[in-house]
Amino acid sequence: MTVRGAGLALLLAAGSLAAASSPAFAQADPAKVIRIAWIDPLSGLMAAVGQNQLKSFQFFAEKFSQNNPAGVKFEIVGIDNKLSPTETLTALRSAIDQGVRYVVQGNGSGAALAIVDALEKHNARNAGKEVVYLNYSAMDPDLTNSRCSYWHFRFDADTSMKMEALSSFIKDQPEIKKVYLFNQNYAHGHQVSRYAKETLKRKRPDVEIVGDDLHPLAQVRDFAPYVAKIKQSGADAVITGNWGTDLSLLIRAAQEAGYEGKFFTYYAGVTGTPSALGAASQGRVFQVGFIHYNMGGELDKWMKEFRERLNDDFYSGGVIHIFQALGQAMAKARSTEPAKVAAALAGLRFASYNGEVEMRRADHQLQQPLYITVWQQANAKQPYSPEKTGYTLAPVKVYDAYVASTPTSCQMKRP
Repeated sequence: MTVRGAGLALLLAAGSLAAASSPAFAQADPAKVIRIAWIDPLSGLMAAVGQNQLKSFQFFAEKFSQNNPAGVKFEIVGIDNKLSPTETLTALRSAIDQGVRYVVQGNGSGAALAIVDALEKHNARNAGKEVVYLNYSAMDPDLTNSRCSYWHFRFDADTSMKMEALSSFIKDQPEIKKVYLFNQNYAHGHQVSRYAKETLKRKRPDVEIVGDDLHPLAQVRDFAPYVAKIKQSGADAVITGNWGTDLSLLIRAAQEAGYEGKFFTYYAGVTGTPSALGAASQGRVFQVGFIHYNMGGELDKWMKEFRERLNDDFYSGGVIHIFQALGQAMAKARSTEPAKVAAALAGLRFASYNGEVEMRRADHQLQQPLYITVWQQANAKQPYSPEKTGYTLAPVKVYDAYVASTPTSCQMKRP
C-alpha cells in the first residue's frame, strides 16, 4: 500500500530554521523535490503507531519544504512493511523502482538491519544511484557497531545510550533492589536485556535480576500470565523496551493484577500507552528519551498545531532531526545526490530542539542529550497532556550528550 504525503498547508514560524538564512549555506537545487520513502507498519497490531509516524513525516515535510537552507521540497511516499523484515525488503525494492533515493524507517531493528544489508549491496552495484537510509528510531547498537554502514544514519539514541542514562538514574534509587527484565523477542529486546544487566552490574551490583523474559513481537494480547510471574518474583521494578500495544497491554495487565512496582521504559509516550497509564501509573512509570512533551519553544508550537490539525500527539523527535539534517547537509554539499549528501551528513553539527547535536562521523550515530521523565498529573509548568489524559511525562533528570554517549566498534567501509 502506498500513501503519498499530501500538503498540509501549514505556515512555518519565522526563525524556526535560523540556518536557512545563513550565508554559510547555499541552495542545492531550489526546484528539486526530494522524495522520501517511509517504510513501516500501517497494518497489524502496531498500525496505530505507524499511522502516527507517517502523519509526523507528512506534517514536517510540509513545514521544512517551506523553509530549509537547501531550498528543496520534500515529499513522503508511505509504504506498509507489516513490521516484517521480508516485507521491508519488498517495500524497499518498490521505492527504489520508483526512483526514491532516501529511505526512512524506525519500527523494528530487524527491518532496519535488512535495509542496511540490502543498501550495502545495492549501492555497491549501482554507482551514481545510491540510496541513503535515515533511521529515526530503530535502536539496535549493532547498527552503529558490528553492522555499521556508510549509508545508514541514526537520529535516535541507541539502546546502549538510553540504558546508560536509565541505569545512572536507577543507581540513585536505593529502594530498587529487585529488577525484572521484560522485552520483545527481537534484536531491540535482546539488547535492552543485555545492556540492562551489563550497566546494573557496573553501577548497582547489589540489584538482583529476578527475571529475564522475552515474548513474541506484536503477537501477545493477554499479558496476565507474564505479569503473574513478575509479581511472584518480588520485583520492585520492571525494565522494558516494549512499545506500542506490547507496552500498553502490559501496563493494563499489571494494573489489573495490582502490581505496584515501577516501570522503566523506552516508549511510554508512544500511541496508546498514555491512555493505558492513567491515574494508576502516576509516579511509577518512567521513560528515557531525547524528547519530551514539555520542552517549550518552537517544538511546543509544533506539537500544539499537530494536535489541533490531526487530532493526534507528536512524539517522534527523530523526524525533526532528519529534516533539519537533510536541509543543512544538502546545502553544505550544494547537491541533493545521496552520495554527496551522505558525506556532508557525517560529522554534521546542528542546533535542534534539544540543543546542539552531532552526527558522529565514526559510526553515524547522533550524539544528543537524554531525559528521564516520570508520569504525573499535567500542571501549569508541565501542561501538555498526551491523548488528553490529564497526565504527562515530566522531566526529572537530564544527561548531557557526553554522559549518555557510548563508544563504538564500527569499522566503516567508506566509498
